[in-house]
Amino acid sequence: MSKHTHGISVVEANYGSASTHTLTPCHTGEGDVEKGFGRGGTTVSMPSELFEKLYLTPKASNTGNNTQRFANPTPLGFIGFVISTFTFSMILLGFGGASGLSPVVGIFLFTGPVLLFVAMIFEWVMGNFFPMMIMGLFTVFWLSFGLLNLPTLELGLPFATPDDPTGLSSQGYNAAVALYLLVWGFALFTFFIFTLQVNFVFAALFFIVSIGAWLLSAAYFKVSNGDYAGAMLCQKAGASLLFVDGILGWYACFGMMAAEMRLPLNLPFGDLSRFWSTNNAETKSE
Repeated sequence: MSKHTHGISVVEANYGSASTHTLTPCHTGEGDVEKGFGRGGTTVSMPSELFEKLYLTPKASNTGNNTQRFANPTPLGFIGFVISTFTFSMILLGFGGASGLSPVVGIFLFTGPVLLFVAMIFEWVMGNFFPMMIMGLFTVFWLSFGLLNLPTLELGLPFATPDDPTGLSSQGYNAAVALYLLVWGFALFTFFIFTLQVNFVFAALFFIVSIGAWLLSAAYFKVSNGDYAGAMLCQKAGASLLFVDGILGWYACFGMMAAEMRLPLNLPFGDLSRFWSTNNAETKSE
């Protein structure tokens, strides 16, 4: 049998500042389990800073009770991103004598994209616009980049010459990949602008990955012009930034999982939402 309670507005201390939350009317039955913050017949709105830390998006009215009905998909997508990014950066840096991406192309075609795609679907179901966009963005990035490094496709053959039978060292092929990464850098930087409304860790992650994409683009441009020493320098610099990005990703993922698992560990994310107008950052659930 379900119970019904009336909406009550309360004021409580939240991260050092007073903020108003709403005890929203809801029906709770035997199958309804509220996620954290009590188990009674009343649903307590999640504090804005905690919501932004867990879901990496400003709290909005369309969230409703989805945070109580569904598991948080954001860490799942982050795991896919981090595994792919860490692997990619370490191979480019030559860790352990690693060379070439073809042995791990499955990570770029399955591990990263599958986890990101599943997370994207559930972010959409939960009404989390910005995380949904991010998961979709990285899903198609790793899928497309994985195809670029799939040896069986022999994508460089149209540029093949007697001196370069694979065509992978040709100007046309490398200039095209360079433009591809250049555009991705601008796309990632666009997302960086919007992360400035969320938290410092998230913003730093997107800023670094944007610069990393542009450095890798420069590496391909230098290969297309025959400057292999300059290309290697740009590759190492870009890969180093991606390695740092992977560390930030692990930090963010661990922080989200720690909060979800109720560990007595509150990793700082550097909330940036307080610098923005709260008119749209936090609204009451209907």
